[in-house]
Amino acid sequence: MSRYTGPKARVNRRFNCEIFPSCKAVERKPYFPGIHGPRLRRKVSEYGVGLNEKQKLRYMYGLTERQFRLIFNAAKSQRGVTSELFMRFLEMRLDSVVYLLGFARTRRAARQLVCHGHVVVDGLKVDIPSYRCSIGNVVGVRNHNASKKYVTQSLEDCRYRVVPAWLTLDSVALKGKVEREPIAEELEQRINGQLIVEFYSR
Repeated sequence: MSRYTGPKARVNRRFNCEIFPSCKAVERKPYFPGIHGPRLRRKVSEYGVGLNEKQKLRYMYGLTERQFRLIFNAAKSQRGVTSELFMRFLEMRLDSVVYLLGFARTRRAARQLVCHGHVVVDGLKVDIPSYRCSIGNVVGVRNHNASKKYVTQSLEDCRYRVVPAWLTLDSVALKGKVEREPIAEELEQRINGQLIVEFYSR
């Protein structure tokens, strides 16, 4: 399955969750999308519950099914709680760190920022969104006027967004540092990771 590039409000309405930035369409139509949406009363099976959790998380991070499964398998192969490791691997992707630092307004914009070569890690340009950041990595912006202008504007727009405690931000130098790995309480709380583990274990 390819990466989703369709209507964002439709996905938000389908899962009744702000997977993508909120919009007025969800307020105007608080029901499932489609012609039968207002009357639809669908009973969800256990399989469907796990599938929905998996799809919500996949949409949030903008991953293909293959990428998502590879990250899950990597988490499953290590010691520890698989659901926590899985969510941690997702959060420590470079595009996710760029988003959490406020260098981009959305995760999709963060991915594009990385792909276009505007981001450096420890002073070296990295244009791979799936690059996994490590403790001590310094994520910054290339010394180009266009890069600095975009990130400065994004930081201004995201000034009310709280940077996670496992990251530190220097908004003047346009840099952020990975101080440690995120703990369970700092991971995405809207998703039940255990349901995803059970879904893939069937």
